[in-house]
Amino acid sequence: MAEDKNSRSGLWLGGLPWWQALICIVLVLLPVYVTKMKDGNPVMLAATTMTSVLGICFGFAVIFNEIGERVPIWNKYIGGGLLATFFGVALLRQFGLIPEAGLDAINSFISDDANFLELFIVMLIVGSVLSLERDILIRSFAGYIPAILGGLLAAAILGGITGAIFGIPFADTLIKYTLPIMGGGNGAGAVPLSQIYEQVTGDAAANYYSFAIIVLTIANIFCIIASAALNALGEKVPTLTGDKKTLIRGAEELARDDQKVKTDNTDLAGALLLAFACFAVGELMSGKILPKIAGAPIHKYAYMIVFVVILAATGLIPARVRAGAKRLQSFFSGQLGIIIMVGMGADFNLAELFNAIAPKNIIMALMIVIGAIIGSAAVGYLVGFYPIDSAITAGLCMANRGGNGDLACLGAADRMDLIAYSQLSSRLGGGIVLIIAAFVFSFML
Repeated sequence: MAEDKNSRSGLWLGGLPWWQALICIVLVLLPVYVTKMKDGNPVMLAATTMTSVLGICFGFAVIFNEIGERVPIWNKYIGGGLLATFFGVALLRQFGLIPEAGLDAINSFISDDANFLELFIVMLIVGSVLSLERDILIRSFAGYIPAILGGLLAAAILGGITGAIFGIPFADTLIKYTLPIMGGGNGAGAVPLSQIYEQVTGDAAANYYSFAIIVLTIANIFCIIASAALNALGEKVPTLTGDKKTLIRGAEELARDDQKVKTDNTDLAGALLLAFACFAVGELMSGKILPKIAGAPIHKYAYMIVFVVILAATGLIPARVRAGAKRLQSFFSGQLGIIIMVGMGADFNLAELFNAIAPKNIIMALMIVIGAIIGSAAVGYLVGFYPIDSAITAGLCMANRGGNGDLACLGAADRMDLIAYSQLSSRLGGGIVLIIAAFVFSFML
């Protein structure tokens, strides 16, 4: 039988023969390390346009993704290529192996000026929500808030017990450890918590934030590792998890089979338009119409998710457009996830983590994360969820550093399809924590 000329043999990197891939990687990375004179000052040849920065991200992503997918144990139990990309780029930043201007350009593209991360999240949210059947959608979101509250309660209890062992009063444990960790991240959690602290106590917000960010950073690392560990547990005990796309036990057969719906580029365009419209609703609600509820700011993603859920529940969106949204989501999560991890690594300061390493802080953060896992898994199971998927989304995505942490956790757990739930944890769950904190600070300080 004649050999298939299109078959793959030997070492391939990023879908190319290894030697072609290496040439491409060198070409896209070389300009960031080469300078030219402009106005008497040296500037990089690359990292000046979106195209050049995207090329740089792809170069780093392919290298570390291939390493992470090929190293034994790491590829199955630690987090594979996505997590290797995150930590690999973070290490390059730590040791100064990426020029500062290159880091600035990556951060600008991924999360600051261009904010490619926002587009990534929007595409994943719309696709993941629209891929669920109406009754499963309603049941899952109705039970999700109790799962979040279960994780928060268990984290407070286990944190309080651990704090008592160290001689820390329960009020201090709750205020200094539990609330910052379970606040839904940094920008939507630790920062506004510090502002509430300043308003209530009159003490500088920086005094609260400086410690809050330390314990949150430690907890974030534990959350990522725990996500990978829970994914490995799910592979060993399949009854604890589903198809990694839904929370409801036994609901896999009710998930929409997109293969039955033929789509074309017009349907993808319709899905894009729908996604942008949903995002616009979130911006309008958060920025103008109803920016706060009970004094707590509500993030645009939370409003967006609610709006997409309403659209999906009404059944107004044509099946072809729903399938198109799912195709977009699959492309973004499957092919561009490693690009996002480059941005996450470029924005992660390992020095912060090293400076925060103190036995008491490490143990306290670990116990609170474990509490979040146990509480969200237990309550999630009671409301009909798979315990592992509930623990990852309602528990760990509450205890990490927010949007970036969500993506790192979902990537490590191979559950990008559950991003809508993770965003509810960070945004809506974080808002709940801020409301609780306002009362806690008022009565316990």
